[in-house]
Amino acid sequence: MIHVDDPVYGRRYLYLENKPQVLFTENETNKRRLFDVPGPVLCKDGINDFVVNRRIDAVSSESEGTKAAPEYRFTIAPGETATIKLRFTDQNWAPAKDPLNGDFDRLFLTRKMEADEFYDTVIQPDLSDDAKNVMRQSFAGLLWSKQFYHYVQREWLQGDRAGPPPQDERKNGRNHDWTHLYNADVISMPDKWEYPWYAAWDLAFHCVALALVDADFAKEQLVLLTREWYMHPNRQLPAYEWSLGDVNPPVHAWAAWRVYKIDKKQHGRADRAFLVRIFHKLMLNFTWWVNRKDAEGMNIFQGGSSGSTTSAFLTAAHLCRRVVISSSLTAPAGWQCTR
Repeated sequence: MIHVDDPVYGRRYLYLENKPQVLFTENETNKRRLFDVPGPVLCKDGINDFVVNRRIDAVSSESEGTKAAPEYRFTIAPGETATIKLRFTDQNWAPAKDPLNGDFDRLFLTRKMEADEFYDTVIQPDLSDDAKNVMRQSFAGLLWSKQFYHYVQREWLQGDRAGPPPQDERKNGRNHDWTHLYNADVISMPDKWEYPWYAAWDLAFHCVALALVDADFAKEQLVLLTREWYMHPNRQLPAYEWSLGDVNPPVHAWAAWRVYKIDKKQHGRADRAFLVRIFHKLMLNFTWWVNRKDAEGMNIFQGGSSGSTTSAFLTAAHLCRRVVISSSLTAPAGWQCTR
C-alpha cells in the first residue's frame, strides 16, 4: 500500500497486488541535468533512471517521498497475458480487509457491463463484431488521451522562480510573442505518451469523433481554443506547443459544424447557442486568414505545415452561410457571407 497525505484532498491509499517493490523519489526538477548547476539529489526523473539504467542511488532508500511508483517485472510468453490489480481509494482497509478481492472483481465487472450498455447506444448495431471492436477501441483511445495541460507562456519566458534564470535567448525564442497564452485545462491530446500537447487541427478532428460519445466535451474543446487566453490578439488559433504561431489547416469551423450536426441528430435538439458563440470567434479567426494568409487575394490560403495549403475559404464561409440562413438566427447588421 502507498499512503498519500495531500493538503487539499486529504488521505488516499493505493493498494498494490503481489507486494511489488515501491520506488520513491522527490518531485523536483533535475537542475544538474537541465542547467548544470547544483540541485537536489533525488529528482522527478529518478524512477526512470532506476528502471532504465538500474541506478540504485536515483531513488530513495527510505519508504517515503513526494513521488512513487510500484515496479512490476514479468516474463510473458507469446499469447499469454498478465493482470495487475490496483485500487486507489480514500478508505484504509488494511489489514482488516483485502481491497483487491471480493467486491473488487464485482465492481470491475459492473463497470464493464455499464460500458457495454453505453457503447450499444453509440455504435451502429449492423456493424460486424470486428468493426464494433475497432470503433470502441478508437473511442477508448480518444477518451484516455484527455490530459490536464498547463502551459503559461509568460512564466516560461521569465523562468521558474524556484530555478536558475533562463538564458537571454529565450526572450526572443519560440513563442515569445504569445505572452497572453494561459493554458490550464483538460484537453484532448494526440497521445498522452508520445504527443502530450494539443494541436489545433488534430483537436478539431478529435472533436468530430468525440461528439458521438461526449458532445458537450467536444463543444467545450472547440470553444476553448477560441477563448482570449488561447487565441492570439491577431486572432490566430494556437497551433502547438513548440510553435504556437505555426499555421495548421483551417478545419476548426468545419469541425464546429459537424459537431453541431452530430449533437442535433443524437439528442433531437439544436444547440444554436454553441453555434452562435463559436461563429463570432471564428469570424475573427477568418479575418486573420484573409489578412495574413491570402497574399494573392484568391481565397486560397498558404503557409505553415501539415497540409496548410488547403483552401480555407469554404471552411469558414460554409459555417457562416449555415448560421445566417438558419431560421432563428440572423447576421449582425452589415455582415455578409458569400461563396
